[in-house]
Amino acid sequence: MAGSSARRELSPIADLVDDVVSCLEAGKAIRRDVGKDGRLHIDRPLPFLCLHLTGGTKNLAARDIAAAHASYLIASNIQEAAPLIEAVGAAMRQRFGAFIVLDIGELEHDILLADDSPFLPHYEVSVSATAEPETQKARRVFIKAVCDAEVRFRTPRITRPEPEADPVLRFQNAGLDFPCISVRFAPIYRQPESGADYPGLRETMIADLFDAGLQAFSSFSSGTDALTVTSHRALGRKAFVDAVRRADRSVDEIVSSFDFLLSVTPINARRAFEEFRDGSFQFAPRLLYRPLGVDVEEQKRKLYSIVFEHLEDPVLYHLYREKQQEIDLQLTMLASLHRRTFTDFSRALYGAVEPALLTLALRVLEDCPRAKETSEIAMVDCYAVAKKSREMVETYLGEEPEFKARVEIRDDLPPGLMVTGEKLLISRHTVMEERRVEALLSHEIGVHLLTYFNGSSQGLRLFRTGLSGYEGVQEGLAVLAEHLAGGMTRERLRLIAGRVVGCAAMLDGATFVETFRIMTRDHGFDEAGAFNMVLRIYRGGGLSKDAIYLRGLAEVLDHLRRGGALDPFWMGKIAAKHFPVMQELALRGLLRPPGVRPAFLLPAKANERLEKIRAGLSIAELATL
Repeated sequence: MAGSSARRELSPIADLVDDVVSCLEAGKAIRRDVGKDGRLHIDRPLPFLCLHLTGGTKNLAARDIAAAHASYLIASNIQEAAPLIEAVGAAMRQRFGAFIVLDIGELEHDILLADDSPFLPHYEVSVSATAEPETQKARRVFIKAVCDAEVRFRTPRITRPEPEADPVLRFQNAGLDFPCISVRFAPIYRQPESGADYPGLRETMIADLFDAGLQAFSSFSSGTDALTVTSHRALGRKAFVDAVRRADRSVDEIVSSFDFLLSVTPINARRAFEEFRDGSFQFAPRLLYRPLGVDVEEQKRKLYSIVFEHLEDPVLYHLYREKQQEIDLQLTMLASLHRRTFTDFSRALYGAVEPALLTLALRVLEDCPRAKETSEIAMVDCYAVAKKSREMVETYLGEEPEFKARVEIRDDLPPGLMVTGEKLLISRHTVMEERRVEALLSHEIGVHLLTYFNGSSQGLRLFRTGLSGYEGVQEGLAVLAEHLAGGMTRERLRLIAGRVVGCAAMLDGATFVETFRIMTRDHGFDEAGAFNMVLRIYRGGGLSKDAIYLRGLAEVLDHLRRGGALDPFWMGKIAAKHFPVMQELALRGLLRPPGVRPAFLLPAKANERLEKIRAGLSIAELATL
């Protein structure tokens, strides 16, 4: 009876092993539950497996470190894990010629501090390995990566376990003869008294130890000729788990529930100017806004109910956490419309005007004096702009069938154009120079809409709504597009620089009227142009967003001068700080190349202009008209 009972208990694992072997032979991805609380996940054949044995524990960072890998096994104990390791290891060793297991867990306790200790001690990381030269080298690579990682306050002290307590011995006693590295680290992310987490420290440790594991796997793979990769980060996930898609949809639903820029843009710009002019520009105009169509508190509750802990990918976890904080700030600003705190939150979202940026803006204004036109300039209205816009959209649609942008003429916008989602909105009050139309549409359609649709094709909506902080570089690219399209004027450069000066004045406490006078009296802007500029700066109560155009342009030009490429920017809406992340996700096969590239890059003249920028052309020299 006892033998029969044992066979029945073992049969689920035996069945799972058979299923795993079949999937491996067929080249299929594997994601199967193991026991009560475990999982085997293999998104593609790889010469390694990350192992975590729970031993009945829950919510350990070690579990999350293991689950971040493209190939991992979480099981209760070595007896449950061994048949699966044997099956996976045999198949992968046959395929690659080598196979290694990284066994990761936690020590029971951190070193407790005395209350009067003047410094924080090292924290323990115990690392052991089997004797193969390649495995020992991979162990050293892991240790170096851990020691090089920056964990604030604490530095690691590397130890070896006592021989009789070495987890590698337990691994070998289970009949497993694969190379193995065993890691046990002190749980310094937990508070000694309560056992609660330090969330930021936990996140950092997961990311650092995950990266160290990838470096060890890369070392072993190259040392055994099992696999060659250009970067250890290429060994990460090549597929999103369902939890990522659920979180992505939830974030997108919240972003789609409100239109931030429309919400803070006045609907009575034309009448406000007339009122301001009739009062001899002495009294700030009364600005009217759309009724707020979003329940801020409800959306914040939804925002913070999204679960990011099961994404199994530290990189994506960080991107979504960043975006969560940005959305929170936007919602807080909407709740603070027309109040003094609106400007404070605007400063938090878009940053202050740093002294170097203000100096650059003043230099551009000095180097680009107001032009004196000697001949009449042809002008066009909103209908001509809309016609040209639809023609450009049709051109892009011919290259990318999903480029289904909509062009709308609106009565409730100040003069100009605005992109929101897949729509290009054109104010009915728009009148502009005909020679500027192609450049401005390259800005709005060739950058803003293009990155929206390219981002839509990446599999995650986050890349079309925009990674946190993307707007600065996005607007910098859009201004660059105007130059490359051959439609940049001195007046446009003056406007972009003037916005920075106006934002600085607003943030320093200047009133609407005072900033208007700075623009007209100190910098020579005409009354209508200065009003539209100052209106944008004081919308909602004081919005510092307009400083990002010049800041973003300077960032993009600096990127080009250092030999950087533009192509990654077209994948979606990203910031320069996300370049390494985009590179990694592309290496892992999670991102597609841009589906369509900007048309303004095609003419030979655009390439000539790019080369001049790389050679050091200044911002004040970008005017082409």
